Amino acid sequence: MIQQAAAGAAGAQQYPKGALYVVATPIGNLADITLRAVHALVLADAVACEDTRVSAGLLRHLGLDKPLLALHEHNEAQAAQAVIERLARDERVAYMSDAGTPAVSDPGARLVAAVGAAGYRVLPLPGASSVTTALSAAGDAGSDGFRFVGFLAAKAAERAGQLRELAQRAETTVLFEAPHRIGALAAALAEAMPTRRLTLCRELTKQFESIATMPAAELSAWLAADANRVRGEFVLVLHAQPQHEDSGMAADTDRLLRTLLAALPLKQAVALTAEASGAARNALYERALALRNEDQVPE
Repeated sequence: MIQQAAAGAAGAQQYPKGALYVVATPIGNLADITLRAVHALVLADAVACEDTRVSAGLLRHLGLDKPLLALHEHNEAQAAQAVIERLARDERVAYMSDAGTPAVSDPGARLVAAVGAAGYRVLPLPGASSVTTALSAAGDAGSDGFRFVGFLAAKAAERAGQLRELAQRAETTVLFEAPHRIGALAAALAEAMPTRRLTLCRELTKQFESIATMPAAELSAWLAADANRVRGEFVLVLHAQPQHEDSGMAADTDRLLRTLLAALPLKQAVALTAEASGAARNALYERALALRNEDQVPE
């Protein structure tokens, strides 16, 4: 039934042979697979996948049985050549990571690059992504874009250094964490940026999904209050830093912005200041307009 629905909804589009189809898959809830993804998988001559066991289960759920090619972080370069050989035979090959959109945090980028370099088409099929799913639930009204970091370093000293750097940046940041490390990350966040607002998303789209927003200093206690809260996979959204929180930093940003405005067009000055300070570009643009009017700096 799902294959028929997929054909009816997506079958009118062209699905060329000799092409790689990058297929986003559910991050927890199997109902989140798109009809277009299902139809592409029906047409695929083979499916390359991060873990053949995981992908075989999804294909069985869809009533499909396809040749599977293992393609993961340890063999991606070699396995990409096997995919290219199939494309040379005019086959359609789909690539799926275990969950979500390939080549974001999971493998796939090297495969896509190799296929493109060999002269074959790559067709992305959008769908589930834990990054955008978490951002949509965070309610970070002060965000002006975001930075995706993924997993931080496993070693405490290296992770602490990464968090110190992130604490100096104003933009929204998305992190991943595993259940056995979430406690250590919570303690490190409390030390590096105790007042920073964050949203923790656990088991997104699954039956026991939980989403909570709090200052970083409160995360350890929140996790300790219920043993179930440290189970599952985590996505953390570090909210954008309000511009008014640090008057010293704001003054430094103003000085940099004034200097650049004196030598550069307004938009370029704003872009360079945003890159250097991590401040939100929209807010900097408004501030630049105000400073230009105050100082009568030409555009």
